[in-house]
Amino acid sequence: MASFLILRRLSSWVLNSRFVMAITALVFLLFSALEILTPVGALFGFLLISVATALAMGPEVVPAEALPDQTDGIAGARAAAVAVIESLPDPVIVLDRHGDIVGFNRWAAALAPAMRRGEPVTLSLRMPELTEAIRESRRTWQPRRVEISERVPHDRWYEVFVVPFVTSAQVAPELPQDLIILSFRDLTPLRRVEEMRADFVANASHELRTPLAALLGFIETLQGPARNDAAARERFLGIMQSQAGRMARLIDDLLSLSRIELNLHRKPDTPVDIISALRQVCDSLQTLARDRGVTIEAVLPDSPVMIAGDRDELMRLFENLIENGLKYGASGGRVLVTFQPPSGKANEASITVRDFGPGIAPEHLPRLTERFYRADVGESRAQGGTGLGLALVKHILNRHGGRLSIESQFGKGASFIARVPLLPEVEKIK
Repeated sequence: MASFLILRRLSSWVLNSRFVMAITALVFLLFSALEILTPVGALFGFLLISVATALAMGPEVVPAEALPDQTDGIAGARAAAVAVIESLPDPVIVLDRHGDIVGFNRWAAALAPAMRRGEPVTLSLRMPELTEAIRESRRTWQPRRVEISERVPHDRWYEVFVVPFVTSAQVAPELPQDLIILSFRDLTPLRRVEEMRADFVANASHELRTPLAALLGFIETLQGPARNDAAARERFLGIMQSQAGRMARLIDDLLSLSRIELNLHRKPDTPVDIISALRQVCDSLQTLARDRGVTIEAVLPDSPVMIAGDRDELMRLFENLIENGLKYGASGGRVLVTFQPPSGKANEASITVRDFGPGIAPEHLPRLTERFYRADVGESRAQGGTGLGLALVKHILNRHGGRLSIESQFGKGASFIARVPLLPEVEKIK
């Protein structure tokens, strides 16, 4: 390293005195040509005068104002560090070695609004697991990882990385050199998906196990004691057909739900007349309505109403809503299907399916669109329901950019309102 610096300084001197050395070389060449000096003497004289000139001129002096401003560099590095922390998508908190807050980004401020710089982090984050991880990291000066959760105001889970490190005194001289970074990663979506998956597997296996056990039991009975009993055989075969139909409906709903979720991010763009689809569904369910002693009243406009959608999925949506009214509101004697055109600035129409049956208790309304959730399990199974109908409705509406509202008073029937965005007038003309 020292030899490199010496060579660099010598090269700087040579460059600074190159013009003087060139003139000296010409003079001594002339002396050698006129035989005033011998060639060896001329070369020796040239070298002597060149070295003396270079030493006299010295290296190039850089003006002080041309040097980079160290203060600006420190401020710039500090600002860059702050910008990096602020731009991170996760909450980040910076602590000193004693556990006091040095800084944090806006996501951390949203996580703990009471957090203040200079205060111990334990005042704003009262989580025993995190406190213990910080204490261990301060004691051993080694990184730690911990999972924490909070229940108020909503259930949330976080993975926290506690990482100690030493800062450079030249970059941030006003900060402590021993710092600890807390980085939070939100695990809530993953936990909820895991819970939904576990619930789905448990519910699906339970729903399939019941009819499957019934089928196996009747088959064993027909192969054994009821082998030659014609009356029992006919009765058992009818029950088996009903249970097999229930399993087929459940599998069909599961496959439909899976297909819709797979394409949930792809919004359909085919123009569909929802009035035509509604009329077709009402006509196809007239037989079921007569069997249950219910009248379907459809109050719909004569002109078409166009939306961007998938006709098969929309018909499935309307079938589920109207079938629910026929099954669970049969005591009311009628199901009313109405259409409400857009009102105000929202370019969306509303299709309401109302029954006049017993209604739904208020505590069940927020969970009706969950998979396999039933307000009355026994009644639902007796009616042949799979517990997936309203989940299908919600997912179909989500894919079409719509939403579902449920209004009910216990003992006064229920209204299911599907709101869907309409096509703009320009697209209708096309």
